[in-house]
This record gives sequence, structure tokens and C-alpha cells, in this order.
Amino acid sequence: MDECLAPKYNALSRPDLLEILGKVQIDSMEDIHDAAVALQYVGNEYGLKMAICDDISSREPLIDHNGVVLNADVFGWVEDKERWWERDSLALHSPMVRACRYENEPFWCNSEGFHCHGYNPYIEKIDLKTYFEEVARFQSAILIPIHLPFGQISASSIHSLDAGKTDFSKEFELYADFFALLFRRFITGYVSAIRTTRRIPSDCVLSKREVECLRWAALGKTDSEVGIIISLSHATIRYHMHRAGEKLNSVNRAQTIFKAGQLGYLGAND
Repeated sequence: MDECLAPKYNALSRPDLLEILGKVQIDSMEDIHDAAVALQYVGNEYGLKMAICDDISSREPLIDHNGVVLNADVFGWVEDKERWWERDSLALHSPMVRACRYENEPFWCNSEGFHCHGYNPYIEKIDLKTYFEEVARFQSAILIPIHLPFGQISASSIHSLDAGKTDFSKEFELYADFFALLFRRFITGYVSAIRTTRRIPSDCVLSKREVECLRWAALGKTDSEVGIIISLSHATIRYHMHRAGEKLNSVNRAQTIFKAGQLGYLGAND
């Protein structure tokens, strides 16, 4: 990193923060390319290279309204081994992507492990040594996970132009929350612009009893068992499950439970 770009202050204190957020805002497909260019421009200011992913479960690359692949055309990942979105197994096998399933705050990592704002027992035992020795082109990275509606997870990363840099702690302290804010604004706008179908009715509101039945069903209980647990008849439980399915536009019991979980009605079951 150039001396003039070395970390000196927390980027959240930039007086032009609101202006930058406006530039990376996406309201329509036509805004995507310019917003990506604005995001890349900010990365260039700090001598950083960014990789943006809106959905770790999808093989579709990030594109603008003309179908241009943004990670290549704008963010500069053009070499054969750099086009990570073309690697089908990445979402399933990358330890960094796996960590983004369990963490919703920025973190950085190197071969020694993950370094988070707080303690996260789910990711502390994920081995990174082999990954950085055999697979990774960079020896450290800042990860920005963003958990979106409908269970979608975005996982973007920030890298030093010095591929051998192993300590990203200072950059993490000064830049991570700043870029997390920018990435969230960019990604949420992109997802809204690119999504053409409504997965769940926007006016869906489940009743307290419907949620209660679904929570027990999510734990593997049958309608009869749920009825015994909450002291209601089998027919009444079936009615509440059916009503919840109608509200969620589901085709079966499993999809009703899944969609209710996506909307946060079921919470985390230990």
C-alpha cells in the first residue's frame, strides 16, 4: 500500500460519507454499473481490491443491466485463477464462505484463523492453514457477510494489493465497518433491482397460534403431537397449519415451515 494511503484514521469519519452512500445506492438495474464503479473508486483510494458476491448459493455472477460481469469488468478479477465466481465448489468448500454463514459482522482472516469483533465459537475451529497454503491467492482478507431477507447470504471480501500481506488488523480496525456500510447499501439495492419475482407475499402476518404450531412442527412434531403439547385438537392444529400455508403461498407443510423460518417467525432452534 502506498505511504499516502496507509491507515491513518477511521474511514467512518469521512465528511463525504453520505455522498458516497448516495453514489453506491441502486434503485434500478440501470444504476448498477455506476454504483459499482463508485464502490471500486473508494477501494482504489485505500489501495484495496474488492470481490463482491450477492448470493453465496447462486452460480449467477454479479452483473449490470447489460449483462457485464462486474467482478471482472469493474473490480478487476480478470486472470484465469482470479475468476472465483466460475468455481462451482467454492460456496460449499471455502472456509471463508462457510464462516460467513455463521457470522454477520465483518471479520478478517489469515492462516492463523479468523479475527472478529467479538467471540464466535462457530468459526473459531475452522482450519484456514491449508486453504491459505494451497488455494488462496492472498494471504489475508477482510470478509463482509450480509444476511438478507429470505435466507440469502452475501459474502464480499477486501484484499491488499500486496498478495503476501498476512496482517490485516490495522486495515480491519479502520476500514471494515466503513466498507460494511457501503457493501450493505450496494448489495441490498442490487438484490432488490435484480429480483423479479416475489418469493413471499409482502403482506403476510402469521397469528400467535399459527407461529406456535409451526415452531413445534419445525422441531419434527406431527400435528397430533403438537395438539397434545398445546392442548388443542388434531383438526385445530391442521387448520392453523393450513392457514399459515395459505398466507405464505406454500405448496406443502415443509415449504410453509421453511418460509416461516425465512421470515424469522421460528427463531433459532437449539
